[in-house]
Amino acid sequence: MAEESLQLEETGGKKSKKLLFIIIGVVVALLIGVGAWLFLGSSDEAPAADTPAAEQSGEAAPGAEGAANASNEAFYVAMPRPFLFNLPGQPKSRLVEIKVQLMVRGADDDVLIKKHIPLIEDALLTTFSAGDVQKLSTQAGKDELRQTALLNVQNTLQPVTGRKVVEKVLFTGFVMQ
Repeated sequence: MAEESLQLEETGGKKSKKLLFIIIGVVVALLIGVGAWLFLGSSDEAPAADTPAAEQSGEAAPGAEGAANASNEAFYVAMPRPFLFNLPGQPKSRLVEIKVQLMVRGADDDVLIKKHIPLIEDALLTTFSAGDVQKLSTQAGKDELRQTALLNVQNTLQPVTGRKVVEKVLFTGFVMQ
């Protein structure tokens, strides 16, 4: 009797181990399949996005058109640090923190902007610190500050780069205490 119960316990343990290994195998196979699908799926889309439609269809596109298509892609360059400054106000001064990203067109402008970040930070900090607490309390005042910042950045970079590189100044964070 004791031997029969011992034998039943051993076979039950073997069955549960087999079942556990089968379940683990199926999960691993699914993970590998999903990983392969994601990896192979993303590599098929990348060349299609990089080449213009005329080149994909077999037509020869002029060099100027190919360059124009590549320069239309938007790049967003985040400033490395948020702008933190004090603004004097009537009852009390306010502490303001603004996180900024710049929108440019094309990879060349992306590299150019990253090269001139200290110059851009100076222009933005000068613009932001000249703001008014009453204006920055409203959405219209924030929009006006964004437009003024865009003009100042473009005017600062114009002599250095020879053209307007920055298309938009975006506030990705705005806190006033």
